Amino acid sequence: MTQTPSAQSPRIGQFLPFGVHRSMSFLLIRAPGVLLALLLCLSSAALPVVQAATTATAAPTAPVTDDQGITPQSIRIGMSAAFHGASRNLGSELYRGAAAYFNDVNQRGGVHGRKIELIAYDDSYAPEKATKNTLQLMNNDKVFLLFNYVGTPTVTRVLPLLKKYQAQHYYLFFPFTGAEPQRQLPYSQLAFNLRASYKQETAGLVSHLVDQGHKRIAVLYQADAYGRSGWVGIRDALAARGLNIEIEATYKRGTRFSDSLDAQAAVIESAKPDAVICIGSYAASAAFIRDARRAGLTMPIANISFSSSLSTLSLLKKAGLEDGRDYTQGLVTSDVVPSTESTNLASVKQYRAVMDREHIMPPANLIDKEYVPFQYSDISLEGFLNAKLLVEILERLGDHPTRDAIAAVTRKIHDFDLGTGSPVSFVEDNQASDSVYYNTIKNGQLVPLSDWSGWLK
Repeated sequence: MTQTPSAQSPRIGQFLPFGVHRSMSFLLIRAPGVLLALLLCLSSAALPVVQAATTATAAPTAPVTDDQGITPQSIRIGMSAAFHGASRNLGSELYRGAAAYFNDVNQRGGVHGRKIELIAYDDSYAPEKATKNTLQLMNNDKVFLLFNYVGTPTVTRVLPLLKKYQAQHYYLFFPFTGAEPQRQLPYSQLAFNLRASYKQETAGLVSHLVDQGHKRIAVLYQADAYGRSGWVGIRDALAARGLNIEIEATYKRGTRFSDSLDAQAAVIESAKPDAVICIGSYAASAAFIRDARRAGLTMPIANISFSSSLSTLSLLKKAGLEDGRDYTQGLVTSDVVPSTESTNLASVKQYRAVMDREHIMPPANLIDKEYVPFQYSDISLEGFLNAKLLVEILERLGDHPTRDAIAAVTRKIHDFDLGTGSPVSFVEDNQASDSVYYNTIKNGQLVPLSDWSGWLK
């Protein structure tokens, strides 16, 4: 039922073919003077039901008696994320990066002599499961803090629980989402973000695209809080330049790469935009790119960090091999961590060395049968950096850490060198980094994008 990564985790596995599933995609089309909703029933095949997973690391051998999540030997950290389903890569890769760093710290003696135990549950990117897992982590596992949650709809549902349990000083650290709810009152006092926001990512993409003459921008977005958060960022960034969203289409959360997004591609194509920005999961974004290119759409298509640039690329390359065509041209991604190839940066060099040495995998009961690990990825690097900053906070809490001291200690982090080239701080707000990076694809490989002149319309 439980597993300790340092002792029992399997090595990175062999390639497993992605399964073919059909589900339902919801399409919302909104253009000036037009509102059309279509429900696309692609198949009646039911998706598999995924049960909540058990803990990801070994529980203390003695009964837990400390409600603070601290024992003389350990610090318990709680995580709920997508390990199964269409977004499985996100939770799995985020876990691998964080667990690799924690394992490295534990092998060097831990934090003030305590080993870090990362207790993880699968929520399959479903808000209801995330809520259930959070209650389990707080009420039963008695973790010290919450960490590495994945997704806007899940985090948004969990935030009221933090408010309800505020007297117990539970905090959420470094969720994998750039949405606004945990960055604004009343929840900004209960969550700490490392990554830049979706507003910052979308503002950067809009700025670069418009500067290169791509003024008529369309949007594909997930029909939920995540998608709407990105949509707002694009709308506001365009409005600041006196522009509007040209046309938009949505899809249903949980859409798989095997699903068709032909209808969404047709809607976008009807407006003849200069560029498209996707606010989606990697599976849905990749499916849209595939179907848009099949339909003859050649305009630049941009994705934000949640779509996981490497996961998107992997799906497109596989589809390209099957179809005998290249789906990777004309793509841009915004990211909130440096490229894993930027070995001139101390943290990236350290990350690669630790990942090569540790070979961490999620516990067997959290591994989706279709999950294929990456040697290095943007997501595992983010998990690694999240863990590195969290360990610094735990170190500053001293020999006798308590939950009620967490916030004050964290807010004293100022110009800390995380090894990414830009110092991080919590002094002004609850977001440590404002850095946004850009990548494109050349010769089938992700490469940093700094010169946008090649994207001139």
